[in-house]
Amino acid sequence: MALTDTAIRKLKADDPKRRHFDEKGLYLELSPAGGKWWRFKYRFAGKEKLLSMGVYPEVSLAEARRRRDAARSLLDEQVDPGAERKAAASAQRAAALNTLEAVARAWLDDKASGWSDHTRGNVTASLENHVFPRIGSRPCKEIKAGEIRDVVKAIDASGARDQAGRVFQRLRAIYRYAIQHDLCEADPTYSLRPSEILSKQSVRHRAALAERDVPAFLRKLDAYEGDPNTRNALEFLMLTATRPGETRGATWGEIDEERSLWRIPAERMKMKAEHLVPLSPQALAVLKRARELAGKSALVFPSPFYPNKPLSENTLNSMLARLGYKGIATAHGFRTLFSTCANEAGWNADAIERQLAHEERDEVRGAYNRALMLPERTKLMKWWGTKIDALRKVAKVLPLKAA
Repeated sequence: MALTDTAIRKLKADDPKRRHFDEKGLYLELSPAGGKWWRFKYRFAGKEKLLSMGVYPEVSLAEARRRRDAARSLLDEQVDPGAERKAAASAQRAAALNTLEAVARAWLDDKASGWSDHTRGNVTASLENHVFPRIGSRPCKEIKAGEIRDVVKAIDASGARDQAGRVFQRLRAIYRYAIQHDLCEADPTYSLRPSEILSKQSVRHRAALAERDVPAFLRKLDAYEGDPNTRNALEFLMLTATRPGETRGATWGEIDEERSLWRIPAERMKMKAEHLVPLSPQALAVLKRARELAGKSALVFPSPFYPNKPLSENTLNSMLARLGYKGIATAHGFRTLFSTCANEAGWNADAIERQLAHEERDEVRGAYNRALMLPERTKLMKWWGTKIDALRKVAKVLPLKAA
């Protein structure tokens, strides 16, 4: 006779009958403590087995029957419901270990050896602040592209567009790591494009001189009566088209005057790759003046106040402000001047980009450029030094024309 809810409620812990059968293998088992456990008895591969269906009243009679019927459907398909449940539980435990946060932290550990403590701290904080609270507890293989998009767009909407872009790239790297380590099979970031997710960015170019303004600038530079070391650094920066930090940190050990070459080590470069800078005769002349001022300092352009330290980050721009170029030109802007003039003169665009140490995304093409473009870049930098000399000559006759 099938069970009813009324009959089940009347059962007591001291009932001498421990098992009360419903139908089709389902029964209720009483424990000495008064608990009421649903069990499903079945046979599979010739063996009798039991499957727990939950505890009454949390699992009602109707729900217990539904679970029994689901188990019987598996039996009809020659699937052991007990083994199926264990497999599902195992998969659930694995998913709990492979949450996005767990995988991300494994990725952080994997990358740690190549990062400074400062970099790792910044990357970790960006994930802890923006990603983990929203989707960090989810199994990484269950996260959809739309969830990634929503996380990134939320950061962008807060006004931190650059941070949103960085977080997106980090999520993409985390999923590459997950796939490589068999933690998931698909990358939900693959179909997403930053340009389609992030708000449009207003391009802000660093203030830079136009070629027509260079003669007047050189005239002021030559007449500058402040720290000669800073003046030399600014002219050297202009002649080499390097980044201000690369020039400020230059050491004599990096300079090969015999080969007219400046070898900037990877750790001082933005893209962490060694960069070779051909030195024009004009740049070598600046170095000759700088050596007379440097004394025993290992730095080419030491601070006038602390000989063992490089010029400060704001020194070059401060000098430009004193020359009357505040808001008109920046130290970094001399790279724009070089690029514009060289492109307009018809020089090979790849040689110009390589000279500016812009990262080559194609590794094969990048290796080609590094290996074969030094002769062309040497010619390019000699042309640039000669052009600066020509503009300096124009600067010397400007006052006469004005008169």
